[in-house]
Amino acid sequence: MNLNELVQSVEQWSIDKGLDQAESSKQFLKVSEEFGEVAAALARGDKEALKDAIGDEIVTLIILGQQNDLTIEECLNTAYSEIRNRKGKTINGVFVKEEDL
Repeated sequence: MNLNELVQSVEQWSIDKGLDQAESSKQFLKVSEEFGEVAAALARGDKEALKDAIGDEIVTLIILGQQNDLTIEECLNTAYSEIRNRKGKTINGVFVKEEDL
């Protein structure tokens, strides 16, 4: 499946489970839980667990957006619009915005 089909599948799964109408603060707890799994996979150097955790994180964010009448595409587009012309430099593997240097 391509990315659009995957997003649509996640959104339909969410509808089928009633998650699209659930309280988004509870969904954010799931986002946070998956965030912790990303950290755990990185700490263990477990690439398969990392792949799963990143995927789960994306799923939870798609649903959080859906609950708030936002698409993952519009959220990502908004974020990219903010960073695309951002200036700064990478220090120790972390990008630092020009105004924070």
